[in-house]
Amino acid sequence: MQTKSTGHYRGKVKAVIFDWAGTVIDYGSRAPAGVFVEVYQRHGVRISAEEARAPMGMEKRAHIATIAVMPGVADRWRNANGKDLGDADIDRMYDEFLPLQLARLPDYSELIPGTLDTVAKLRARNIKIGTSTGYSRKLMDVVEAEARRRGFAPDAVVCADDVPLGRPAPWMCLENARRLDVWPMAACVKVDDTIPGIEAGLNAGMWTVGVVKTGNEIGLSEAEIGALSPEERTARIKHGHQRMLDAGAHFAIDGVADLIAMIDAIEAQMTRGERP
Repeated sequence: MQTKSTGHYRGKVKAVIFDWAGTVIDYGSRAPAGVFVEVYQRHGVRISAEEARAPMGMEKRAHIATIAVMPGVADRWRNANGKDLGDADIDRMYDEFLPLQLARLPDYSELIPGTLDTVAKLRARNIKIGTSTGYSRKLMDVVEAEARRRGFAPDAVVCADDVPLGRPAPWMCLENARRLDVWPMAACVKVDDTIPGIEAGLNAGMWTVGVVKTGNEIGLSEAEIGALSPEERTARIKHGHQRMLDAGAHFAIDGVADLIAMIDAIEAQMTRGERP
């Protein structure tokens, strides 16, 4: 006999979809930010770290293109190059970006503290581990090998060029669910340190957890964060948490080491019939 579905999933979390840089590797998500600054500098245009980081989480060509249309950047390009920035310029910068990023990746592939312990706890609960990234497959081959050597080997790795459109579109999240053979989407949790990544999880119908202290919102190494005054450190982390929540994240955490408590909270909400 068939019963009518209420549309409310009341089970357990089945999968967690992690971002990479700033979430499980590369404390502060520093590898890509510096390369964007260098690529623009090669064309006589200075961009700030804040401008370089603003679109973080997007596919990398789209990231370059998003920087390009920022009012200040567009003006600086015109002054430096005597013309407006066009698609051919973006293609050229992306071609320059790839080898620069490739060379930089091995130096920024250390696992963020708490990654392996958290993954072990998730696996003990039979939760599958997926990942998504704004990196291309060629770049990700390097990162994935470095992470595996350090003990992190997810069940699925979906890259921006594996799908029609990167974040904030939902396709990488949904492709993870397909590869992991997990449904409904309300049984999945997206964990990301960028707002486009949180938006992608929301667009896929998943629970979302924003990562703040170790990721793009702060953009500093562990040592650099430690060097801040306690007041500034607290203020910056609080601001990052609020930005994630304002973007729609269901929860915000300092780093991956804090995730298990959020999984417990999500499962409690699901038990009550709540959904993302």
